[in-house]
Amino acid sequence: MQRCLSYLRPYWPFVVASYLLLLVNNGITLEIPLVIRSIVDRGIKGGEYETILRGTLMLIGLALARGLFTYLSGRWTEAASQNVAYDLRNAIHDKLQSLSFSYHDRAETGQLLTRAISDVDRVRFLTGRAIVRLVEVTVLVVGIGASMMLMHLQLALLTLTVVPLLIYNALRFGTRFRPLSRTIQQQMSTLTTHLEQNLRGARIVKAFAQEQAEIARFDEENAALLALNLSAARMQALNLPLMRLIASLGTVIILLYGGQLVIQGRLTIGQLVAFTTYVGQLLVPIRRLGMIVPAIAHATASGERVFEILDAEAEVRELPGARPLGPVRGHVRFEHVHFAYFGRHKVLSDIDFEVQPGEVVALLGATGSGKSSIINLIPRFYDPTAGRILIDGQDIRYVTLSSLREQIGIVLQDTILFATSVRENIAFGCPHASEEEIVAAAKAASAHDFIMELPQQYDTLVGERGVTLSGGQKQRLAIARALLKNPRILILDDATSSVDTETEALIQAALSRLMEGRTTFIIAQRLSTIRRADHILVLDRGRIVAHGRRTAEHTAHDELLRISGLYAEIYYRQLRPQEEVR
Repeated sequence: MQRCLSYLRPYWPFVVASYLLLLVNNGITLEIPLVIRSIVDRGIKGGEYETILRGTLMLIGLALARGLFTYLSGRWTEAASQNVAYDLRNAIHDKLQSLSFSYHDRAETGQLLTRAISDVDRVRFLTGRAIVRLVEVTVLVVGIGASMMLMHLQLALLTLTVVPLLIYNALRFGTRFRPLSRTIQQQMSTLTTHLEQNLRGARIVKAFAQEQAEIARFDEENAALLALNLSAARMQALNLPLMRLIASLGTVIILLYGGQLVIQGRLTIGQLVAFTTYVGQLLVPIRRLGMIVPAIAHATASGERVFEILDAEAEVRELPGARPLGPVRGHVRFEHVHFAYFGRHKVLSDIDFEVQPGEVVALLGATGSGKSSIINLIPRFYDPTAGRILIDGQDIRYVTLSSLREQIGIVLQDTILFATSVRENIAFGCPHASEEEIVAAAKAASAHDFIMELPQQYDTLVGERGVTLSGGQKQRLAIARALLKNPRILILDDATSSVDTETEALIQAALSRLMEGRTTFIIAQRLSTIRRADHILVLDRGRIVAHGRRTAEHTAHDELLRISGLYAEIYYRQLRPQEEVR
């Protein structure tokens, strides 16, 4: 809670003004029973009509003033808390952008969405109205207690015996409700994750006729959330009337003991009415207390979940004193690199090779052999567990991440497009690129022709994750996006796997020109790609088992056919049939 409230510090003028008005408002609240006492004792009982008139006008004025101050206090409180929510959402988004791939490998999207939206909103309520109401109850209890004691000490002490019972019940309820609240939030995240996955995989669900199975699974998770919410509702349903019952005991005490004091002449009727009014004034904030305590329990549980993200440590981060990489030629060297996901699942062992500027490296091997892991290490999506990677002789761990990634263009195996226009998707890495540069990149990736056939050409919205485009079209847009960046190092992760032979030929011709002078790493199962490589690395279970190099006498492909039985097996089983089809 303390950490949540610390986010109010930049907005202290709003907070201070709001709480000052709260104190003034509470002063007005404490004054109202005294005015009523005067009306009853001096006006009604004493027969002073002017006192009644003057007191009534004063009550109207106090009510208007309290209404205005309540409005201003609420407005400023909400302004501060909304700014806290704004800061937290930005902090979460910035943190998620800075965290390593390893964090996102383990995190669930639904969980992150719930924390960034629902949990932040609960923290907003905590830093706003919840604490204001809590302070209001505290000040009112103290103020009303003092006013009652000044009026009649014995009756006040007897009436206020209910306050410790109220506080005890509220704290007991909060202690029990908080863990339940956290469980509810976790289950809400699980439900959101399930829904998000179903929406994202809607085509697969329908293709495998699993609608009813997914409906049943969602219903099961939803039923678990319902059961938790019903438990919370039962606790709240019991707590609220119990709070009211305890508070009502104060009124009973006033009527029994206070009535006796009036009969004995030790208390005026006006004082008795004032006492009853004070207790009535306590009922509303005390009822709020019954709702605020569980809300604070919810919010503190949400705060814990938010800070779990903000406190997460990025496994890949810039070292102190990291320097910009600067323009590079593209000389890449892996020196005895080992890598294990999460430090446990070993996927690369003793990877050692060197690539000169402008050379093309083809990575070949079965699924899970380590091809993608190698290319993920170059832009530091992950860090090696041992060994080092050099670019132009500089260890990439000692340069800034932004300067490193500015030198690298990537087309990932899973093509990701954003739900924006074709133009914005191509220019994603270069937002200030001119129209001519965007069109040139599209033409180089053989994407311009199909773009011109779209309804709004370059302004056409591609839909979420590019669902309105074919696999080959998405891949060509991704290639155009990488080419527009004009990188010194190019990474193509199976970049032509989703295009037909004719389109592939167009792309390969464009890439031949664009890869000139660039160091290029390609993961591909196409023979056309492998034949033109200067280096072919054959991987098996995370190791380089064969390394073919282009020389003046032979290609890397020809060399590997002579020296590597595994490569020959791959060639005759997978690659040669492609040649025969052509």
